Amino acid sequence: MSIWIWQFVLICFLRPAQQRTFVIDGQAQGTTYHIKYIGIDSVVTKSQVDSILRVIDASLSLYKENSLINRFNASKQGIDMDLHFKNVILASLQSWKKSGGISDITVKPLVDLWGFGVKGKQPLPDSGQVKRAMTCVGANMLVVKDSKLVKKKECVQVDCNGIAQGYSVDVIANFLDRNDVLNYIVELGGEIRVRGKNELHTAWTIGIESPADADGPGPFEKRISLQSGAITSSGSYRKYFSAGGKQYSHIIDPRTGFPATNELISVSLIAPDATTADAYDNVLIVMGLKKSFEFLRRNRGMEAFFIYKKADGSVGDTATAGFYRLFKKE
Repeated sequence: MSIWIWQFVLICFLRPAQQRTFVIDGQAQGTTYHIKYIGIDSVVTKSQVDSILRVIDASLSLYKENSLINRFNASKQGIDMDLHFKNVILASLQSWKKSGGISDITVKPLVDLWGFGVKGKQPLPDSGQVKRAMTCVGANMLVVKDSKLVKKKECVQVDCNGIAQGYSVDVIANFLDRNDVLNYIVELGGEIRVRGKNELHTAWTIGIESPADADGPGPFEKRISLQSGAITSSGSYRKYFSAGGKQYSHIIDPRTGFPATNELISVSLIAPDATTADAYDNVLIVMGLKKSFEFLRRNRGMEAFFIYKKADGSVGDTATAGFYRLFKKE
């Protein structure tokens, strides 16, 4: 065989395979999801993703009649958990301790009472009703024994909606990791996790949501570049109702039993994984601006961007130093 033929054969075998962009879109958990990854072959499919999300829903969805979480809430003492339920419970208990009780998945009786639960809108509760519901709230009334979750009072119920979507994003991202996908973005209900670079060989670009009651699309429509980690957002503007001239947010402070009220409009939080980001974005909303910065200084590894109302009624924004460094220069 001639030399040029050998050279041609070697080039064919040694040339790297062409990278392609694969996109998967779908619906799950009452919202939509979007996945984009870069690879040689379609190693992860929509049917696989949908199957993963169905399994998670069977464990954590309050809207699935026979889900594990509903079986726990209906039980007198507790149930045996699957891996998804246990992972979320353990993460929730950790955030409860670290947040000083602000992150509390036993908040379900209060969520239902204020009309933000599965049953929907309810009459405005009075202080007596809130006080009675509070007797069933407190993550200290949950006990994990191996794979069993035990409740100390029969009325204790859990609501994982504040962390479940972030956890779902991580499960999908970990599935991509196990299939040797090195470059991807996973988004579910606005919760996002990224790894590597996009099809243009640059960091993934993520837009920061502008609340409806901020000053329109102007100065608050910002974009960041992120190559690793997760970002989630929370806001008092997302779900609320008005009564008696007052606005009530869906974000409940489990320490008081009432919706959180302070200057914060929204928080976008970056963390190593979406479970962590999702667990703490609501925490910062409840804390308010000053205490949020103090919390982030004590707990390294998270960066945040805040939109808030100033004392004069105007809207401003601020961020941690690490978050500022990620802003894209227009």
